[in-house]
Amino acid sequence: MSQDPLFIIVAVAVLAVAGILLYGIGGFAAGSDGKKSNKVMQARIIAQFIAVILILAFVWFRKEG
Repeated sequence: MSQDPLFIIVAVAVLAVAGILLYGIGGFAAGSDGKKSNKVMQARIIAQFIAVILILAFVWFRKEG
């Protein structure tokens, strides 16, 4: 499974979402600008949407094959 290109893409997408989330939480804890925090969380939502779509595609293709 770790050699499957789609699995690797899904793993990278999930790690990107986690990274954006941790960056946003870190900024919130440090008391950064609210507008910047909002933009970071909007980016997280978009990245999370993409990650979910990729996960669903991975499951779909694994079920087919």
